[in-house]
Amino acid sequence: MATAFLKKAEPRPHAESNDIRDTVAIMLINIEREGEDAVRRYGQTLDQWSGDIVLSDAARKAACDRVPESLKSDIQFAHANIKRFAEAQKATMGECEIEVIPGLIAGQRQIPVSSAGCYVPGGRYSHVASALMTITTAKVAGVAHITAVSPPRPQTGIPDAIIYAMDLGGADLILNLGGVQGVAAMAQGLFGAKPADILVGPGNSYVAEAKRMLFGNVGIDMFAGPTDSLIIADQTASVETVAWDLVSQAEHGADSPVWLVSTDRTLAEGVMARVPELIDCLPEPNASAARIAWDDRAEVVLCDSREEAANVADQYAPEHLQVQADDLDWWLSRLSAYGSLFLGKETTVSFGDKTAGPNHVLPTSGAARYTGGLSVHKFTKTVTWQRCNEEASHELALRTARISRVEGMEGHARAAELRRR
Repeated sequence: MATAFLKKAEPRPHAESNDIRDTVAIMLINIEREGEDAVRRYGQTLDQWSGDIVLSDAARKAACDRVPESLKSDIQFAHANIKRFAEAQKATMGECEIEVIPGLIAGQRQIPVSSAGCYVPGGRYSHVASALMTITTAKVAGVAHITAVSPPRPQTGIPDAIIYAMDLGGADLILNLGGVQGVAAMAQGLFGAKPADILVGPGNSYVAEAKRMLFGNVGIDMFAGPTDSLIIADQTASVETVAWDLVSQAEHGADSPVWLVSTDRTLAEGVMARVPELIDCLPEPNASAARIAWDDRAEVVLCDSREEAANVADQYAPEHLQVQADDLDWWLSRLSAYGSLFLGKETTVSFGDKTAGPNHVLPTSGAARYTGGLSVHKFTKTVTWQRCNEEASHELALRTARISRVEGMEGHARAAELRRR
């Protein structure tokens, strides 16, 4: 036996994604043509919000003042960890200068983008942590202007806790906007925002599609789909712990797959039996969302060795990868495709989602095969420069002209040869 599916999901249908693309394309065209008027209209229709789009300084302060001190302390704890980790990342980004050949000096600089647009999801859940993850990281990177948007609640606007997190993170401008209209407003620089050089942050399928369509004119953190999570567990793992970790991630929504890869049949079957029971313990609408995710999207794979389990995990390339197994150092060195890795029974994706420090904006839908998550690097341009003296210029000109003529590029050759005089 190599691998065997104890539970397998059906492929996700594509018809809905075509409808989303069409809807988003129309919205972006209308906003490009009509600007702020179209954004306000979409905000009224989709968010049921007819209040101020720009959150004033007074409204920001009032919202922050309403947040209980105990919650402020928790948000400050998370912010400090995220900031500390982002600063450690930034410290790894070096500039350099080298004499490539005598007289030719070349170098590398790290330059933050000028402006960033940070999308903070709202809707069913108030994603306080997403505000911290995106805005704080941009601030540490040195971004000069940060605009943040989040879907306003009807009559009340953005929840106070999210506003407090945005303010603590360092947002320069906060807009009561969600969905495609929020993304487009940041990209175009509407309502006093500086046009975003990069758009970051998780969101629903419409937000993700808007970012995909705008990519090129602006940068984006990554192409993102529904969140996903995979657990590798062996005979040392706890059925209860593994089951709750799967349920906690299925809670994100009906389209959020969770996967279990195990080398122990008894454990795998125990988890499969326990998960539905735990889902029934959740309040609504969390339970309904998790139940659909488990029934329709979850998979359980049985492997005959840890190497085979690692191979399966690399093929899935999950956003979140948990290991609840012996010899954690082996897994750390062996696994190669994931957004963020959680090692040992003492840690959980929930820590990473909220307070631990490493960013929770991560590649989904297998994108971890070729990219990592949001970091200070995403807000920074690695650029190069060069200069040379007459001696180096003579040598470069000679060889550049020869290569240019082999390529058929006479203009390049002549521009190079001017430097030989």
